[in-house]
Amino acid sequence: MIIYGLKNCDTCRKAIKAFPDATFRDVRSDGVPDEVLQAASDAFGSALVNTRSTTWRGLDEAERDTPQLTLLKRHPSLMKRPLIDVDNSLFLSWNIDIERDIRALL
Repeated sequence: MIIYGLKNCDTCRKAIKAFPDATFRDVRSDGVPDEVLQAASDAFGSALVNTRSTTWRGLDEAERDTPQLTLLKRHPSLMKRPLIDVDNSLFLSWNIDIERDIRALL
């Protein structure tokens, strides 16, 4: 299991606490592999971009119109988090239902 997120994100910390044996990858320093990012984009569409973030609010209209994958590569903190990869099954965000679904896979 790999958890992609930000080390200072409270939601990511909850996921890490629930699954302490998971590998954590900080999207700012480690990035997200292209194939995982593409699969997440295919699975979650526009929900993958956190449009409520400070980073999003700081973008001008031209940059907001950039293709989603390009935008996420330039600004990894725009990704909604955590993105959790469990044997190629992807989960986005964190709540009790997602935790239950992940535990069912393990």
